[in-house]
Amino acid sequence: MSQKNPVIAVTGSSGAGTTTVKVAFEHIFRIEGINPAVIEGDSYHRYDRAAMKQAMAKAEEEGRTNFSHFGPEANLFDKLAETFQTYAETGTCERRYYLHSEEEAEPFGQKPGEFTPWETIPPGTDLLFYEGLHGGAVDGTTNVAQYVDLLIGVVPIVNLEWIQKIHRDCAQRGYSAEAVTDTILRRMHDYVHYITPQFSRTDINFQRVPTVDTSNPFIARDIPTPDESFVVIRFRDPKKLDVDFPYLLSMLDGSSMSRRNSLVVPGGKMGFAMEIILAPIIERIMDARKTA
Repeated sequence: MSQKNPVIAVTGSSGAGTTTVKVAFEHIFRIEGINPAVIEGDSYHRYDRAAMKQAMAKAEEEGRTNFSHFGPEANLFDKLAETFQTYAETGTCERRYYLHSEEEAEPFGQKPGEFTPWETIPPGTDLLFYEGLHGGAVDGTTNVAQYVDLLIGVVPIVNLEWIQKIHRDCAQRGYSAEAVTDTILRRMHDYVHYITPQFSRTDINFQRVPTVDTSNPFIARDIPTPDESFVVIRFRDPKKLDVDFPYLLSMLDGSSMSRRNSLVVPGGKMGFAMEIILAPIIERIMDARKTA
Protein backbone atom coordinates (compact mmCIF):
# COMPACT_ATOMS: atom_id res chain seq x y z
CA MET A 1 0.00 0.00 0.00
CA SER A 2 1.19 3.50 -0.79
CA GLN A 3 0.35 7.01 0.35
CA LYS A 4 2.38 8.62 -2.42
CA ASN A 5 0.91 6.53 -5.27
CA PRO A 6 -2.45 5.19 -4.04
CA VAL A 7 -4.28 2.29 -5.65
CA ILE A 8 -8.09 2.13 -5.66
CA ALA A 9 -9.92 -0.97 -6.87
CA VAL A 10 -13.59 -1.70 -7.54
CA THR A 11 -14.27 -5.41 -7.71
CA GLY A 12 -17.38 -7.38 -8.53
CA SER A 13 -18.65 -10.34 -10.51
CA SER A 14 -19.85 -10.22 -14.10
CA GLY A 15 -23.24 -8.50 -14.04
CA ALA A 16 -22.73 -7.08 -10.55
CA GLY A 17 -22.94 -3.45 -11.64
CA THR A 18 -19.39 -2.23 -11.02
CA THR A 19 -19.92 0.39 -13.72
CA THR A 20 -22.24 2.31 -11.36
CA VAL A 21 -19.39 2.72 -8.86
CA LYS A 22 -16.98 3.57 -11.67
CA VAL A 23 -19.26 6.44 -12.72
CA ALA A 24 -19.42 7.70 -9.11
CA PHE A 25 -15.61 7.73 -8.97
CA GLU A 26 -15.43 9.53 -12.33
CA HIS A 27 -17.68 12.27 -10.93
CA ILE A 28 -15.47 12.61 -7.85
CA PHE A 29 -12.26 12.65 -9.89
CA ARG A 30 -13.66 15.37 -12.18
CA ILE A 31 -14.92 17.55 -9.32
CA GLU A 32 -11.70 17.17 -7.30
CA GLY A 33 -9.41 17.64 -10.31
CA ILE A 34 -7.85 14.21 -9.90
CA ASN A 35 -5.98 12.64 -12.82
CA PRO A 36 -6.30 8.84 -12.49
CA ALA A 37 -4.50 6.10 -14.37
CA VAL A 38 -7.32 3.70 -15.29
CA ILE A 39 -6.91 -0.01 -15.88
CA GLU A 40 -9.61 -2.55 -16.74
CA GLY A 41 -9.88 -6.01 -15.25
CA ASP A 42 -10.61 -7.70 -18.60
CA SER A 43 -7.15 -6.72 -19.83
CA TYR A 44 -5.65 -9.15 -17.30
CA HIS A 45 -7.33 -12.19 -18.77
CA ARG A 46 -4.77 -14.74 -19.95
CA TYR A 47 -6.43 -15.45 -23.31
CA ASP A 48 -8.01 -13.37 -26.02
CA ARG A 49 -11.46 -14.39 -27.27
CA ALA A 50 -10.31 -16.94 -29.83
CA ALA A 51 -7.68 -18.49 -27.55
CA MET A 52 -10.19 -18.68 -24.68
CA LYS A 53 -12.58 -20.71 -26.82
CA GLN A 54 -9.75 -23.12 -27.63
CA ALA A 55 -8.69 -23.34 -23.99
CA MET A 56 -12.28 -24.03 -22.92
CA ALA A 57 -12.67 -26.76 -25.51
CA LYS A 58 -9.43 -28.39 -24.38
CA ALA A 59 -10.48 -28.19 -20.73
CA GLU A 60 -13.81 -29.88 -21.53
CA GLU A 61 -12.01 -32.65 -23.42
CA GLU A 62 -9.92 -33.22 -20.29
CA GLY A 63 -13.04 -33.32 -18.11
CA ARG A 64 -12.41 -29.90 -16.50
CA THR A 65 -15.86 -28.42 -16.87
CA ASN A 66 -15.26 -25.52 -14.46
CA PHE A 67 -12.63 -23.65 -16.49
CA SER A 68 -13.72 -20.00 -16.55
CA HIS A 69 -12.78 -16.32 -16.63
CA PHE A 70 -13.29 -16.23 -12.86
CA GLY A 71 -10.37 -18.52 -11.97
CA PRO A 72 -6.57 -18.26 -11.95
CA GLU A 73 -6.03 -20.48 -15.01
CA ALA A 74 -7.67 -17.90 -17.26
CA ASN A 75 -6.17 -14.80 -15.65
CA LEU A 76 -2.85 -13.11 -14.95
CA PHE A 77 -3.17 -12.64 -11.19
CA ASP A 78 0.60 -12.29 -10.87
CA LYS A 79 0.71 -9.57 -13.54
CA LEU A 80 -2.15 -7.70 -11.86
CA ALA A 81 -0.40 -7.83 -8.47
CA GLU A 82 2.84 -6.68 -10.13
CA THR A 83 0.97 -3.79 -11.79
CA PHE A 84 -0.46 -2.58 -8.47
CA GLN A 85 2.88 -2.98 -6.70
CA THR A 86 4.84 -1.20 -9.45
CA TYR A 87 2.44 1.72 -9.51
CA ALA A 88 2.52 2.02 -5.71
CA GLU A 89 6.30 2.13 -5.77
CA THR A 90 6.94 4.24 -8.88
CA GLY A 91 3.72 6.00 -9.92
CA THR A 92 3.73 4.26 -13.29
CA CYS A 93 3.09 0.75 -14.66
CA GLU A 94 2.12 -1.18 -17.77
CA ARG A 95 -1.40 -1.59 -19.08
CA ARG A 96 -3.26 -2.84 -22.12
CA TYR A 97 -6.88 -2.94 -23.26
CA TYR A 98 -9.23 -5.78 -24.10
CA LEU A 99 -11.29 -4.79 -27.15
CA HIS A 100 -14.86 -5.95 -26.57
CA SER A 101 -16.51 -4.64 -29.74
CA GLU A 102 -15.97 -3.38 -33.27
CA GLU A 103 -16.31 0.16 -31.95
CA GLU A 104 -13.53 -0.34 -29.40
CA ALA A 105 -11.29 -2.21 -31.84
CA GLU A 106 -11.50 0.16 -34.82
CA PRO A 107 -9.20 2.93 -33.47
CA PHE A 108 -6.47 0.34 -32.86
CA GLY A 109 -6.85 -1.38 -36.23
CA GLN A 110 -7.55 -4.67 -34.48
CA LYS A 111 -10.39 -7.17 -34.18
CA PRO A 112 -12.91 -7.46 -31.33
CA GLY A 113 -11.78 -9.94 -28.71
CA GLU A 114 -8.09 -9.04 -28.99
CA PHE A 115 -5.73 -7.27 -26.60
CA THR A 116 -3.82 -4.11 -27.44
CA PRO A 117 -0.05 -4.26 -26.87
CA TRP A 118 1.22 -3.50 -23.37
CA GLU A 119 2.12 0.16 -22.93
CA THR A 120 3.68 2.18 -20.11
CA ILE A 121 1.42 4.63 -18.33
CA PRO A 122 3.26 7.98 -18.36
CA PRO A 123 4.19 9.52 -14.99
CA GLY A 124 2.14 12.35 -13.53
CA THR A 125 -1.10 10.61 -12.60
CA ASP A 126 -2.53 11.02 -9.09
CA LEU A 127 -3.70 7.46 -8.41
CA LEU A 128 -4.37 4.11 -10.04
CA PHE A 129 -8.02 3.13 -10.52
CA TYR A 130 -8.98 -0.48 -11.32
CA GLU A 131 -12.44 -1.85 -12.12
CA GLY A 132 -12.95 -5.55 -12.76
CA LEU A 133 -13.32 -9.07 -11.41
CA HIS A 134 -10.21 -9.50 -9.28
CA GLY A 135 -9.21 -6.31 -7.48
CA GLY A 136 -9.06 -8.22 -4.20
CA ALA A 137 -7.97 -11.63 -5.47
CA VAL A 138 -5.69 -13.95 -3.52
CA ASP A 139 -4.37 -17.23 -4.91
CA GLY A 140 -1.53 -19.16 -3.33
CA THR A 141 1.45 -16.83 -3.07
CA THR A 142 -0.18 -14.16 -5.26
CA ASN A 143 -1.99 -11.49 -3.23
CA VAL A 144 -3.49 -8.72 -5.33
CA ALA A 145 -5.44 -7.21 -2.42
CA GLN A 146 -2.36 -6.34 -0.35
CA TYR A 147 -1.41 -3.49 -2.71
CA VAL A 148 -4.84 -1.79 -2.70
CA ASP A 149 -5.35 1.30 -0.53
CA LEU A 150 -9.14 1.41 -0.98
CA LEU A 151 -11.02 -1.73 -2.06
CA ILE A 152 -14.71 -1.44 -2.99
CA GLY A 153 -17.00 -4.43 -3.54
CA VAL A 154 -20.16 -4.39 -5.65
CA VAL A 155 -22.24 -7.38 -4.61
CA PRO A 156 -25.93 -7.56 -5.52
CA ILE A 157 -27.64 -10.64 -4.11
CA VAL A 158 -26.85 -13.50 -6.42
CA ASN A 159 -30.29 -13.84 -8.08
CA LEU A 160 -30.22 -10.15 -9.02
CA GLU A 161 -26.65 -10.51 -10.26
CA TRP A 162 -27.73 -13.35 -12.54
CA ILE A 163 -30.74 -11.42 -13.84
CA GLN A 164 -28.50 -8.46 -14.68
CA LYS A 165 -25.96 -10.70 -16.40
CA ILE A 166 -28.55 -12.59 -18.45
CA HIS A 167 -30.22 -9.40 -19.65
CA ARG A 168 -26.92 -7.66 -20.40
CA ASP A 169 -25.36 -10.56 -22.30
CA CYS A 170 -28.52 -11.22 -24.31
CA ALA A 171 -29.21 -7.56 -25.16
CA GLN A 172 -25.68 -6.25 -25.65
CA ARG A 173 -23.64 -9.29 -26.67
CA GLY A 174 -26.17 -11.37 -28.60
CA TYR A 175 -26.07 -14.51 -26.44
CA SER A 176 -29.08 -16.72 -25.81
CA ALA A 177 -30.44 -17.08 -22.27
CA GLU A 178 -29.44 -20.76 -22.38
CA ALA A 179 -25.83 -19.90 -23.28
CA VAL A 180 -25.60 -17.36 -20.46
CA THR A 181 -27.03 -19.91 -18.01
CA ASP A 182 -24.39 -22.43 -19.10
CA THR A 183 -21.71 -19.81 -18.44
CA ILE A 184 -23.07 -19.15 -14.95
CA LEU A 185 -22.99 -22.88 -14.15
CA ARG A 186 -19.47 -23.34 -15.52
CA ARG A 187 -18.18 -20.42 -13.45
CA MET A 188 -19.75 -21.52 -10.17
CA HIS A 189 -16.67 -23.27 -8.73
CA ASP A 190 -14.43 -20.27 -9.42
CA TYR A 191 -17.16 -17.88 -8.26
CA VAL A 192 -17.18 -19.55 -4.85
CA HIS A 193 -13.40 -19.82 -4.53
CA TYR A 194 -12.08 -16.63 -6.18
CA ILE A 195 -14.87 -14.04 -6.49
CA THR A 196 -16.84 -14.33 -3.24
CA PRO A 197 -13.81 -14.38 -0.85
CA GLN A 198 -12.79 -10.92 -2.07
CA PHE A 199 -15.78 -9.35 -0.33
CA SER A 200 -14.35 -10.22 3.07
CA ARG A 201 -11.29 -8.12 2.17
CA THR A 202 -13.12 -5.05 0.86
CA ASP A 203 -13.21 -1.78 2.80
CA ILE A 204 -16.78 -1.08 1.65
CA ASN A 205 -19.40 -3.33 0.06
CA PHE A 206 -22.44 -2.07 -1.83
CA GLN A 207 -25.07 -4.82 -1.99
CA ARG A 208 -28.31 -4.16 -3.88
CA VAL A 209 -31.29 -6.17 -2.65
CA PRO A 210 -34.55 -6.19 -4.68
CA THR A 211 -37.93 -5.80 -3.03
CA VAL A 212 -39.68 -7.73 -5.81
CA ASP A 213 -39.73 -11.46 -6.49
CA THR A 214 -36.48 -12.65 -8.10
CA SER A 215 -36.79 -16.27 -6.97
CA ASN A 216 -36.32 -17.62 -10.52
CA PRO A 217 -33.77 -15.37 -12.21
CA PHE A 218 -33.69 -17.49 -15.35
CA ILE A 219 -37.21 -16.50 -16.41
CA ALA A 220 -37.23 -12.89 -15.17
CA ARG A 221 -38.59 -10.59 -17.87
CA ASP A 222 -36.86 -7.46 -16.64
CA ILE A 223 -34.29 -6.17 -14.17
CA PRO A 224 -35.72 -4.75 -10.93
CA THR A 225 -35.40 -0.99 -11.01
CA PRO A 226 -33.40 0.95 -8.41
CA ASP A 227 -36.65 2.07 -6.80
CA GLU A 228 -37.64 -1.59 -6.46
CA SER A 229 -34.64 -2.27 -4.25
CA PHE A 230 -32.53 -1.04 -1.37
CA VAL A 231 -28.77 -1.05 -0.88
CA VAL A 232 -26.89 -2.45 2.10
CA ILE A 233 -23.59 -0.62 2.56
CA ARG A 234 -21.13 -2.41 4.83
CA PHE A 235 -17.96 -0.74 6.15
CA ARG A 236 -15.30 -3.19 7.31
CA ASP A 237 -13.65 -0.65 9.63
CA PRO A 238 -15.69 2.57 10.01
CA LYS A 239 -13.03 4.14 12.27
CA LYS A 240 -10.31 3.66 9.67
CA LEU A 241 -12.47 5.40 7.04
CA ASP A 242 -13.73 8.00 9.52
CA VAL A 243 -17.35 7.32 8.54
CA ASP A 244 -19.80 9.97 9.79
CA PHE A 245 -22.99 7.92 10.13
CA PRO A 246 -25.16 10.76 11.54
CA TYR A 247 -24.23 12.92 8.54
CA LEU A 248 -24.99 10.12 6.07
CA LEU A 249 -28.36 9.38 7.71
CA SER A 250 -29.29 13.06 7.53
CA MET A 251 -28.30 13.33 3.86
CA LEU A 252 -29.91 10.09 2.66
CA ASP A 253 -33.66 10.33 3.17
CA GLY A 254 -35.18 6.98 4.07
CA SER A 255 -31.88 5.45 5.18
CA SER A 256 -31.25 3.54 8.41
CA MET A 257 -28.60 1.46 10.14
CA SER A 258 -29.03 -2.31 10.40
CA ARG A 259 -25.76 -2.93 12.28
CA ARG A 260 -23.06 -0.74 13.78
CA ASN A 261 -21.13 -0.86 10.50
CA SER A 262 -23.99 -1.21 8.00
CA LEU A 263 -26.14 1.44 6.35
CA VAL A 264 -29.36 0.68 4.45
CA VAL A 265 -30.25 3.12 1.67
CA PRO A 266 -33.15 3.30 -0.83
CA GLY A 267 -32.00 1.89 -4.17
CA GLY A 268 -32.74 5.08 -6.05
CA LYS A 269 -30.16 6.89 -3.93
CA MET A 270 -27.34 4.42 -4.56
CA GLY A 271 -25.32 6.71 -6.84
CA PHE A 272 -25.69 9.69 -4.52
CA ALA A 273 -24.80 7.55 -1.50
CA MET A 274 -21.64 6.36 -3.24
CA GLU A 275 -20.53 9.90 -3.97
CA ILE A 276 -21.08 11.36 -0.49
CA ILE A 277 -19.45 8.30 1.13
CA LEU A 278 -16.47 8.07 -1.20
CA ALA A 279 -15.69 11.76 -1.78
CA PRO A 280 -14.37 12.46 1.77
CA ILE A 281 -12.33 9.25 1.68
CA ILE A 282 -10.74 10.23 -1.64
CA GLU A 283 -10.02 13.72 -0.28
CA ARG A 284 -8.17 12.22 2.68
CA ILE A 285 -6.22 9.89 0.40
CA MET A 286 -5.16 12.86 -1.74
CA ASP A 287 -4.24 14.95 1.32
CA ALA A 288 -2.04 12.09 2.57
CA ARG A 289 -0.46 11.87 -0.87
CA LYS A 290 0.51 15.55 -0.78
CA THR A 291 2.29 15.13 2.55
CA ALA A 292 3.90 11.77 1.73
